[in-house]
Amino acid sequence: MIPDPYDRDCPTRQLLDRIGDQWTVLIVGVLGGGPLRFTEIGKRVSGISQKMLTQTLRALVRDGILARRMYPEIPPRVEYELTDLGRDLAEPLAVLTKWATQHMDRVAAAREAYDRADAVKAARSGK
Repeated sequence: MIPDPYDRDCPTRQLLDRIGDQWTVLIVGVLGGGPLRFTEIGKRVSGISQKMLTQTLRALVRDGILARRMYPEIPPRVEYELTDLGRDLAEPLAVLTKWATQHMDRVAAAREAYDRADAVKAARSGK
């Protein structure tokens, strides 16, 4: 079977869900600079809950995008880093991140224009 993300039964949809998730984009981005501990990742990815960080890291390790390395120390030290697959993914995600930062002003302006037009439309219809 040839992967087809437009087919609802194709497993590539799950993969696109994973790599298109905001937390995945941000975690892969911060790990592009090298291995980090759980708490360091959480500090750099502002707004992520510990639960969501744990779930996302586990899923990325399962998908082969991250490697989890545990060191036999007291207290235990665990680091996460990109695998070769993760480094391949980091490149297109960096392009998307750059696009978002370069075009945010235009997107914000489009949103404002849309919301103004929507408000005028709602006022005219009495809603």
